[in-house]
Amino acid sequence: MSINPTPCTLDFPSSTKNLFLQRERRRLQYETGGSKVLVVGTTSDYVDLLRKSNPGRVLYLTAQSERDKAGESRPLEYEEIVCDLEEDVALILQKIRVHLHRWDISVEGVVSFDCESMELAALLARELSLSYPPPDSIRLCRDKFVTKSIWQAKGIPCPHHKLALSAEDVMDFWQEVGGPVVVKPLSGSGSELVFLCSSRKECERATHMILDGLAERKEMPLYSQATTSFVAEEFVAGNEFSCDFTIKRGRIEILRLTRKLKYTEKPFGTINGYMITDWQRAGINQEQLSLIFKLGAEALGLSDVICMVDFIVDHDKILLLEMTPRPGGDCIPFLLHKAAGFDILSYFVEFAGNRTAASPVTCVSGKELVALRLHAERSGDVAKIKTDRLSLDPRTREINLVGQAGHRITMPPSDYDSWYLGYILFQPAPGIPVEQQCRELRCLLEVEMYNADN
Repeated sequence: MSINPTPCTLDFPSSTKNLFLQRERRRLQYETGGSKVLVVGTTSDYVDLLRKSNPGRVLYLTAQSERDKAGESRPLEYEEIVCDLEEDVALILQKIRVHLHRWDISVEGVVSFDCESMELAALLARELSLSYPPPDSIRLCRDKFVTKSIWQAKGIPCPHHKLALSAEDVMDFWQEVGGPVVVKPLSGSGSELVFLCSSRKECERATHMILDGLAERKEMPLYSQATTSFVAEEFVAGNEFSCDFTIKRGRIEILRLTRKLKYTEKPFGTINGYMITDWQRAGINQEQLSLIFKLGAEALGLSDVICMVDFIVDHDKILLLEMTPRPGGDCIPFLLHKAAGFDILSYFVEFAGNRTAASPVTCVSGKELVALRLHAERSGDVAKIKTDRLSLDPRTREINLVGQAGHRITMPPSDYDSWYLGYILFQPAPGIPVEQQCRELRCLLEVEMYNADN
């Protein structure tokens, strides 16, 4: 649910005043038949967002399991194809072609917002003769060890790394680099099953936890790539950033730059928030960054696509962490939209359809909004979440909660999803460290629980 605090308002750019008329024109242009962009395997909330911002523009290929649990209104019959996305690609392709013929629809582009569905999107695009990164490139991006190995072989800066199968492998690598080591799955999301090792004991403990965690997740598409091997990676201190960019005919265009905020220590790697920033505040040379992005993308076979990249800046040195052909997710799209009226999801759709999209942003002057992610502090059942004090704080611009009464919370490393309660957007006060303000605002959120686990 979304809560808009009455004491604070957020001014939108004047360009959004004609949004209703623009949407109505789009609806009349694209309703039922016509040319559409195929969105493969996204979640029901993204489907709902895109239906509102791009009426009639998109054809959705949605997993049956996702549609069954969706709380949003179901798309019209011509807008969506629902099937088992795990079945044979030929059968899925046949259902798409039957749907296109029935509704007199053509497809001019393919996109996927979810890592699990990118390979399917690549296979479908190939069969439909549409532009999308090839399946081999998707597989390279999905494997964090292979990605960094390719970059390292081509001299593209990234952390030292090693494929690990056991605690002995991790300890050998720890001794080799002479410092802390991070272990993580070959594929995965966010901080899930990511551990920092600073001693032999921690190397052994992290190895057991990640192997046990991978075994428990072996049926999940995101972790099916490997359940007995993982990556050991040199820990690099510094500021971590997330960025969206386009690469088209070898030219890089930065769409947004955000600094990742971390103010808690456990679980390691947890991102507490995102802050839009610019080159000067980030201490980054834009030309150098664009060149590294270009080399990194081309090494993975990525072109004519929007990419998300995570990287670290350590003493003016840029190190790539991972890159994938989709825009950043989480609460970043909402942050960009509120701060600048920039709809990255619609931009991706328009880019895939080779159409002109709204101008991108890299910095929002005077509107340095922060997206603060809200996490529970212990396991248990949520009785009530109170936002009164948070709403009254003059920095707060918007509160969006996903956790509600009755929500069962299980803390990491057992579960990395249920402890997420939502996010807030706030305008940081000048002269106070942003991380400190994140702590202050988080303390204003009251979570009452019953059957709490200590």
